[in-house]
Amino acid sequence: MATGAAPDRPTPDGDTDAWWDALRQHRLMFNRCQVCQRPSLYVRAFCPHCWSTDVILEQASGHGLLYTWSVVHQNAPPFADRVPYVAAIVDLIEGLRLMTIIEDCPATELRDGLPVFVAFTDLPDGLTVPVFRPSS
Repeated sequence: MATGAAPDRPTPDGDTDAWWDALRQHRLMFNRCQVCQRPSLYVRAFCPHCWSTDVILEQASGHGLLYTWSVVHQNAPPFADRVPYVAAIVDLIEGLRLMTIIEDCPATELRDGLPVFVAFTDLPDGLTVPVFRPSS
């Protein structure tokens, strides 16, 4: 984390700026290697499968399935004022896993394989983060 960065915020850098810019436009992106053609998350300057630096951003469909989750009832600052929330891992249909938050779904309705769709939370400081909600 860069000096002076908020403890609850990621620090975009040259390798991730395009990803954060796309999120501000409400587009969820992932890397696609132009050598081995495999997708990857999180966005970085190289393919984690073949180490090629020939990677491009590709737009994800936004559809996925809930893989696992935890309902957080207690947390330390600066997260304490956000409880309860559902921390989750979603399997995107592109074959990637993304750590996220599930919104607008009672904990009693969460289940393995629950179809979800990306939504976006625009934060006051200009950061946009992907969250997921149950597909209707």
